[in-house]
Amino acid sequence: MAKSRTYVIVGASLAGAKAAEALRENGCSERIVLVGAEAEPPYERPALSKGYLSGKEDRATLAVHDERWYADNAVELLLGRRATRVDRAAHEVELDGGERIGYAKLLLTTGSSARRLHVPGGDLDGVHHLRRVEDSTRLREAIRGGGQVVVVGAGWIGLEVAAAARRYGCAVTVIQPSATPLRAALGPEMGGLFAQLHRRHGVDLRTGHGVTGLRGNGRVSAVVTDDGAETPADAVIVGIGARPDTELAEHAQLSVDNGIVVDESLRTEDPDIYAAGDVANSFHPWYGRRIRVEHWANALRGGPVAARAMLGQRVVHDGLPYFFTDQYELGMEFSGWFAPGGYDTVVTRGDLDGLAFHAFWLADNRVVAGMHVNQWDEGIAPIQDLIHSRQPVDPNRLADTATPLADHLTGRTVYSP
Repeated sequence: MAKSRTYVIVGASLAGAKAAEALRENGCSERIVLVGAEAEPPYERPALSKGYLSGKEDRATLAVHDERWYADNAVELLLGRRATRVDRAAHEVELDGGERIGYAKLLLTTGSSARRLHVPGGDLDGVHHLRRVEDSTRLREAIRGGGQVVVVGAGWIGLEVAAAARRYGCAVTVIQPSATPLRAALGPEMGGLFAQLHRRHGVDLRTGHGVTGLRGNGRVSAVVTDDGAETPADAVIVGIGARPDTELAEHAQLSVDNGIVVDESLRTEDPDIYAAGDVANSFHPWYGRRIRVEHWANALRGGPVAARAMLGQRVVHDGLPYFFTDQYELGMEFSGWFAPGGYDTVVTRGDLDGLAFHAFWLADNRVVAGMHVNQWDEGIAPIQDLIHSRQPVDPNRLADTATPLADHLTGRTVYSP
């Protein structure tokens, strides 16, 4: 039997849709099939906890492409269909219902799923998890009339939902086991700034406590914490992280370790199977190790890298991790990466109290990560230039707003505002 020339993408996500786009833009004339478990065409997820949840954006603005794009570019959308098995020997993907699609190259962009809260009462009505657009729609309906909201977890999703709920007039309690929000992402220094921001906006932020149970008669009415406190709740939002959806890869006996293991070109050990986006644990040449990144930019960039690699191009997925958030009057962009304990100090320049500043995470006086808060004229580019330079900096000069950031790049100016 002749080998199929079809390019199959499992996961109608941002990464999957951008991969299909890149295949066509790079000259692929073969059949492209994009399989998605959701009934929705591919859409972008950041707004689910930001603009869409707060009512500032409508559903149409979430789409990666308008629906005509797929027909115009001969990309077959199989929506509301779940891939159940990958037969590597036969080069086929099996769908629910038994249909099998042959592939020349296969890309897995299956993303991740919200982690569940495994405590008594965790399955009561009124307990929300935020991953899909219908989750955000239901949550918006639950909080838009006010009421008492409890958010479990003070990560990015939890804090963005808390900010949206406060805008709707809800009384909001956030419960977080660690001493500060965002400790893993930003460390205690900048995590503390976000704690102050939310408390200033009336959020009851309870750190150092975990949830032991939810109470209610069919519907949640209260949250119980490990200190015995019971907090009334009309709605509970669980934001305790996500797990990569690796089941297809596991059943196909591909290497899985905190995601599907792939190389710098997003290729698995099977030369005809690739993975991109949240689900991929990829080797990053800049850091010399594998990292898994769940943010929007990783999917946006990773899909096209995988597509080009599938077409035989020499390409590397080596962009610096990037994410952004909008909470109340704070707008922020962050770039870089550090492992726990992977920095020595945090240097800030600008007005922290006025929420107009830069922050830099340094290791051996080299910038490994940085963020700006409401510094849109300069943006994220000078931070990324400093990271890429790998040049040592003087922390005192870096903190001095009178010294342009470009002056820290010896011998050349990479960034020009």
